Amino acid sequence: MRDPYDVLGIARTASHADVKKAFRRLAKKYHPDQNPEDKKAKERFSEINDAYEILGDETKRAQFDRGEIGADGKPRFQGFEGFGAGGGGFRAGEARSGGFGFGTRQGPGAAGYDDILSDILGGGFTRTGRTRTGRAESAAPRGGDVTAQLAVTLEQLARSEKVRVDLPTGKTVEMALPAGTRSGQTIRLKGQGHASLLGGAPGDALVTVEFVPHPLFRIDGDALRLDLPVSLDVAVLGGKVRVETLDGPVTMTIPPRSRGARALRLKGKGLPRAGGDRGDLLVTPSIVLPEQPDPELEALMRRWREEGRGEPRPGEVEI
Repeated sequence: MRDPYDVLGIARTASHADVKKAFRRLAKKYHPDQNPEDKKAKERFSEINDAYEILGDETKRAQFDRGEIGADGKPRFQGFEGFGAGGGGFRAGEARSGGFGFGTRQGPGAAGYDDILSDILGGGFTRTGRTRTGRAESAAPRGGDVTAQLAVTLEQLARSEKVRVDLPTGKTVEMALPAGTRSGQTIRLKGQGHASLLGGAPGDALVTVEFVPHPLFRIDGDALRLDLPVSLDVAVLGGKVRVETLDGPVTMTIPPRSRGARALRLKGKGLPRAGGDRGDLLVTPSIVLPEQPDPELEALMRRWREEGRGEPRPGEVEI
């Protein structure tokens, strides 16, 4: 392994603040999440971490400077004469106590390491508990999130169909639309984002739902609105007509003297709500006149005009 001073690019006389500054700069530059296309970034980042584990800990740094441990953080063998008494060798008591910290992140440098990575990763690097030795460990940063757009028809929403969405990761996943989903809403798919290059949890997929414009229905909150062409005789005398809904056609009764500005309500034929029920379908009759001129009808209309018949008032009637 390379000399940790060379890895961090600092002099042996560098202060602790200089060590921390160098690590922060290099960790940010070579972090794999910042270099997804660089296959060597993970190796370089690991080397930087190893160097900081030694130089960021005052005790380990002193041991390294005295030649007691190597660049890998392990004790250096210095001869047989040092066992248990003077000389330059390591002591048996030290080996038993684990004083050299075999590859562990301990001491004053550990907290600084976590703080630096947390700052670089925007808080994504957090402690997850302690090992049997009592030292705190840090979780590997999670993978990056991805975003995607999903076009959904009103029929798919009404039938609670599962829909397929293509993700930037190259995967195609099948997802259910939660009741109450509306256009412009973003749904989070846990674990469907980029994988973590350092063994952490994968990121999420953020899928924004957009409704496909419908040729018949207009969205009004939880309700749907439909303009329904009816003949003049049905509008005046009433009658049964066929009405399209998201669930298929139904028969609806048009009351006598229905006005074009008054909507008729079909309960439970609108959009699904979060509570499990559905909004309503508001049907507005649109009177269609005969294509050919009708002298009798025109004479009736002239008489109505002369009598000053008033305009109908808008409103809704529930059926």
